[in-house]
Amino acid sequence: MYIEVQNACKKYIQDGAEFTALDNVSLDIEKGEFICLLGPSGCGKSTLLNAVAGFEKLNSGSIRIDGTEVSKPSIKNITIFQNYGLLPWRTVEKNVELGLETLKVPKEERHQIAAKYLELVGLMGYEKRFPHQLSGGQQQRVSIARGLAVNPDIIFMDEPFGALDAITRMKLQDDILKISRKAHKTIIFVTHDIEEAVFLADRIVVMMADPGRIKSIVKVPLMGHRDRTSADFLHVRDKIFELFNMKSDEYIEYVI
Repeated sequence: MYIEVQNACKKYIQDGAEFTALDNVSLDIEKGEFICLLGPSGCGKSTLLNAVAGFEKLNSGSIRIDGTEVSKPSIKNITIFQNYGLLPWRTVEKNVELGLETLKVPKEERHQIAAKYLELVGLMGYEKRFPHQLSGGQQQRVSIARGLAVNPDIIFMDEPFGALDAITRMKLQDDILKISRKAHKTIIFVTHDIEEAVFLADRIVVMMADPGRIKSIVKVPLMGHRDRTSADFLHVRDKIFELFNMKSDEYIEYVI
């Protein structure tokens, strides 16, 4: 198994009281899977993502990627957040090249790689613009291109489309799904949006709060292009919603 999370526990102290963000969470992920961590605020989905990415240390349990225990962030993986993280004084092209500069990729090769991924995210012709000259959706595309440019093994995405309007968000969902299939990347994507999870994921990890734990892991039985208005899509969406409403504190074996 490519990613193995075993009995992960993470606790914090808040206002003098102990808070359990992750309670005995176990999860296996295959290479090339698109996994959505879905749940309400406080269910531990971002904590789990950050732990797998190496930004959070567990109190107990373990996380292994390709057989190696995670102890810190790896340059082999990238994280895309909601706030884009672009440098305002750098052009679109130079923002995409940022990670390549860190890896000491030669200048001409950097230009070629940046052009490849700007084309992939639909931003050819925007190379010399600055972030303030772009819409929010365009800025997030630059962030995605920058992440893909370093050829990461895993892409971590923490509600990357949460601040965008509905139309732009759906367009970027289409884009990231196409990119993930074309690039065959392992993606772990945090969301609280059921439709977004159904549209994107190979499997949905449904989480619940107080304490944060996995309620169910659901394989999405939709192949190829996903039509948000189709009967099959709406059936899966409604079944996931039904799962959230089930009164159970235990793991539920749930097949759609």
